[in-house]
Amino acid sequence: MTMQRRDFIKALAATAAGWQFPAFAQSLAVPSHAALTPAQSDALAAYDTALNWFKSILRERRSQISSHQSLPNLPGQALYLARVNVMSTYKDLTDALPSRIGRANKFGTPPAYLDADIEPLIDEYRRLFDVMEAPPANAQKSDTPFRDVVELGIAIARAKGLDAANAEVAGRISLGMFFAETDGKQNVGNARSNKYKGSFQTGRSEDLNGQRKWAAIRPSIKSSALIARDDKEEARAGKLDHRYNHWTAVRDGLANAHADLFAQIPTIMRTLPDPIDQMKLFELVQIVPAPTKSALRSGHLTDYRISEPRIMGYLRNNSIFAYGRADRARQSATYREILDAMWLFNRKFERAQAEFDRIMGR
Repeated sequence: MTMQRRDFIKALAATAAGWQFPAFAQSLAVPSHAALTPAQSDALAAYDTALNWFKSILRERRSQISSHQSLPNLPGQALYLARVNVMSTYKDLTDALPSRIGRANKFGTPPAYLDADIEPLIDEYRRLFDVMEAPPANAQKSDTPFRDVVELGIAIARAKGLDAANAEVAGRISLGMFFAETDGKQNVGNARSNKYKGSFQTGRSEDLNGQRKWAAIRPSIKSSALIARDDKEEARAGKLDHRYNHWTAVRDGLANAHADLFAQIPTIMRTLPDPIDQMKLFELVQIVPAPTKSALRSGHLTDYRISEPRIMGYLRNNSIFAYGRADRARQSATYREILDAMWLFNRKFERAQAEFDRIMGR
């Protein structure tokens, strides 16, 4: 996927028509309003407003879904913006009033950004997205979705000249992107975009370009078993949008945006020895491909600076520099700063790493 994106993250039972959420804002011991400075009072009021709006949007979407009402265009966008606003205003609040930083939350989000008491709301947020982004009825799933991603990544990397060890890194990175794009779910839609769909969240033009690039790569694939699987999936997909066959969606997504960069993996590993950083970098190729490729070509990857407002906007639309006044005020960032700001992706990449190790028998 090029320049836009989707997002993130059990369940407190509630009926669709009339939830009664706990009064989260009252659950923490905080100074009385009389003891707060004007700036602290403003920050608290902004957070309370954002939290109430988030609850309202959650209720509205759940009611619409449960009563089988038509959903608005891009039904996930308002939810996403409300969730971002809750986290952003909470960060402003904890900056102004550090005593509001509470216990760790189950999502691994830094506690200065997320009050653990609203975990049930985030769970409901994720459940709503699961409904709104459910695969279409004609989608063609795989019984081995994670292994497919790894095997395709490795095969493409080998075809591009990497040795076995570095090709395995490409397989791990590929799996990381699958988790980053869809939380490890195959053939999903996108409740925040009418353009990007499927297991690698590509647009139609990107998928078609990936098909052309795969046709050029395919003769160099040395695994007869992988070629036989590819023939089977092509025949199965037929005239179906290839983005809704898991195998072809992943194959075309990797061929389109990442195959040519796999050859740089040995250099990238020297610059970014942390496996999570490596996965983050390739996810940035999904989010902001042109500047990321420029940064790679520069020879000074981590020091390469982004200052174009449009690109900073794309990053914020993907939960990077989106939370709190300080981050929202940023007008530029180096790639090292961008990678560090991608903390919301850490859990997904850790899950990908664990799944990769399982697949590889480690």
